[in-house]
Amino acid sequence: MVYFQVSRLGFNCGKDKEECSFYPDHCKECVKAYIAKIGFDTNQNIKISMMDSEEEQIKMQQSLIWYKFMDVLNIKLVILKTKDSGLLILNYPVSGSNINVELLTGFIQANITFSASGSLDNRSDISKFYELQYDNFNLLLKDGNLIRICLVLDGKASEDFKQKVAAFLHEYEIKYNQKIERLLKIGMLNFDDTIDFIVESFNIKLVFPMILSHMISPGDLELINKNLIQKAIIDFANELLNSKNFFFINNLMDKVQQVVKSHPSIILYEIYQLLERNIIIPSKIENLVVEVRKFQETRAKRIANNELISSILANDDAINNLKEQARTLDSEEAKKLMENFVKKGETAEKALIYKEAQKEYEKALYLATGFNFETNIGKIAFIILELDKKIRGMEIGFNLEAGEKAEKKKDYINAIQHLQQAIAFLSYNGSANGNASKIKKLEKRILSLQKQLS
Repeated sequence: MVYFQVSRLGFNCGKDKEECSFYPDHCKECVKAYIAKIGFDTNQNIKISMMDSEEEQIKMQQSLIWYKFMDVLNIKLVILKTKDSGLLILNYPVSGSNINVELLTGFIQANITFSASGSLDNRSDISKFYELQYDNFNLLLKDGNLIRICLVLDGKASEDFKQKVAAFLHEYEIKYNQKIERLLKIGMLNFDDTIDFIVESFNIKLVFPMILSHMISPGDLELINKNLIQKAIIDFANELLNSKNFFFINNLMDKVQQVVKSHPSIILYEIYQLLERNIIIPSKIENLVVEVRKFQETRAKRIANNELISSILANDDAINNLKEQARTLDSEEAKKLMENFVKKGETAEKALIYKEAQKEYEKALYLATGFNFETNIGKIAFIILELDKKIRGMEIGFNLEAGEKAEKKKDYINAIQHLQQAIAFLSYNGSANGNASKIKKLEKRILSLQKQLS
């Protein structure tokens, strides 16, 4: 017989409280009697909460979604191993923690080996959890029948989260039982196809990079426009997407909260509604990694080989001095100097001195790639990429405005030159496809201006 526990179910008794003689003193007994009648076991210590209104129900949902989000933000790494042999099944990083998995699994195995039973818990009671401290992280471990799960967390796990872990482990062993049995027999097997189940079970998609759907139906658009918070969410999501190809829920919440002044749980609840309706869409974290790698292989790699990536550094003595200086730096000195360049770049960027900021960032990237500071390469490369977009945006805006002014003065040659410059920036770095309609319009304007010269 399979036994199930069902939590957080709602029940509408169908009676008006003004007309019920049992309200409110005997409500819980009525609910227990009804759910027992339909076959549920009510002998255990169940919790029954009364919701007086739809507003209260929404508050409860807001709270549940908030705790889901807090739980997933707490997860750094999910590790699955075979229980008896300690063979690694899967290592799934949720957010950047720079944890050496081999050292971590060795640390876990050492703790298990030194325990009297050779197991995390008493084998007759696999409902228990084992908690350890590792560097600045908390480890939450639990044994199933065949496998062991270890979660690397920023903070302590909540009781609700522990229940979720227990349920996940039980369901994972049932769902992938044949695969686990084969692993135990042959010793090697790929479990990457089980990652989606992990993502779904722990709501990890909430920390994925997000994009907006290209197709929002008129009905959804009408609902969004009626909901001020959802409208602000979409507006700020579009603003974030103007500078990057994705956004994160945390950043979006911060932006929206500055305007709507509501509790983050209320904003998150509205974001969650848009996620459920596929208006906000999670983009797999692997896509982001690919983009970082792609960037590293082009611009960053060229810097590592002492090839200048920007014309603004071509005649700059600073980069030549840096090349000489880098030869005598040790790793720690190089890291401090790299961080100093990044700070200078940030200061210049805040002051809108973009060319100067670009110089400082590119010097930082030169050191990051030359000394193989892998965790910094992607970050600095993205900063440069975003700054490039800002600069190109300014250049496009300047040339369009200058072209329009020249056209009004009937200075058609200058007008054409500025529009051609705008097209060049729109076509920059293979982005012509995304700007195809803008480029076509500008080309038509240029043809029209050329006719004025004939």
